[in-house]
Amino acid sequence: MSVDDVVADDSRKKTTFHFDRHAPEYRDNFLPITQEMHSKCPMAWSETHGGHWVAAGSNEVFELARCPEVSNDHDIHGKRRGYKGINIPTAQRASGVRGGILEMDEPEHREFRSLLNPYLSPAAVNRWIPFIDEVVRASIDEKIESGHIDFVDELANIVPAVLTLGMLGIPLAKWTIYNEPVHAAVYTPPDSPDIPRIAELHRAMGLDLLTNLFEIRENPRPGLINAIADVEVLGEKPDEMELLGILSLLIGGGFDTTTALTAHSLEWLSQNPDQRAMLSAERDAILDSATEEFLRFFAPAPGDGRTVSADCEYAGAEFKEGDRLWLSWAMANRDGSLFPEPNSIDLERTGNRHFSFGLGIHRCIGSNVARTVFKRMLLAVLDRMPDYTCDPEGTVHYDTIGVIQGMRHLPATFTPGPRLGPGLDETLAALQKQCDEERLAEPLALARKAAERG
Repeated sequence: MSVDDVVADDSRKKTTFHFDRHAPEYRDNFLPITQEMHSKCPMAWSETHGGHWVAAGSNEVFELARCPEVSNDHDIHGKRRGYKGINIPTAQRASGVRGGILEMDEPEHREFRSLLNPYLSPAAVNRWIPFIDEVVRASIDEKIESGHIDFVDELANIVPAVLTLGMLGIPLAKWTIYNEPVHAAVYTPPDSPDIPRIAELHRAMGLDLLTNLFEIRENPRPGLINAIADVEVLGEKPDEMELLGILSLLIGGGFDTTTALTAHSLEWLSQNPDQRAMLSAERDAILDSATEEFLRFFAPAPGDGRTVSADCEYAGAEFKEGDRLWLSWAMANRDGSLFPEPNSIDLERTGNRHFSFGLGIHRCIGSNVARTVFKRMLLAVLDRMPDYTCDPEGTVHYDTIGVIQGMRHLPATFTPGPRLGPGLDETLAALQKQCDEERLAEPLALARKAAERG
């Protein structure tokens, strides 16, 4: 991949760069590609995937993420202007399903987001911390006596999945129905012989999700599904496929990104034991800054696509309506003009205005959840497995990082310790009872009213 300044038929696209974030070699070459683009073409045209603009510099990404002439819309049914949403190349989604609020423009986006916000506020998420801690405790207890754990399969996959189902209002015991297809859809290449099996798992997950939607319509119970089950948006009642897209976004965002962040951070701390010791000892002072730095450096969701909705000029480029655009959060996070020593992790970095949750009106709605779950898992590992060592031979990264920069396996060894309570299945049964009795998945305002009524 290299810069190639050419005189093209379209003079707007004279600065070109062969950029393919889906290529298997992109993960290994992310840093040199990023440095070349920052120095030579922070805004460039790539002929890959049908042709699209790539914004790599922090200024370019910042401007375009907030630009009113840039659209997130995915017009699946061709009723509007035919825009293709946030995936480049366009995602081959199930018929009638788009990517939730991330593929909506205003005012539709605002109406749906306002329904979800009360469930995901800092105060609402704080109510879940004892729940999160119990899932973390039980997951670690399953492995603590053995001295061996796969941090992905046996911790970081489990906790976000269980919490997400709890917040949705889906029975916790069903987390295994959702876990594998959500992760496999991201890490499985489209030409893999495993695709038919993954597709079948996705169908089973989608059927269960719709079943929960129908059940909650008939007999409401607290959760994010209940928030949208019977709504009207812009004067119309969304069909089930539209609601399925919103719920699928919440599940995908809740599962894979937090898993990826946790795995990469634990791997780095294993490789830097002095920094691990410092973080553990000084957690009260630097846990927040360390979390933001891990988010900046590892950027679990590396970027989003957009469609230019009107002719305009931004960031030194001339755009035409219909042009496709990729905003690279990951590359913007490594811009030395904004972050001193951007390719090093500084756990005490201040003023860390990273891009990992996106920018503008579409900024990640689950950022409070992601930070909280990550911190609770990290602290538990530091306390209960303080001398863990990850096994590089058994570590398996995603084949490509075009969608999520994740891991499939991160095995580790540590000095065995004692169990602190019951196993995972028994714990989930107890937590399910707690969710039901305390209505944990209900927005805080409604929960307070219910408590006042006695």
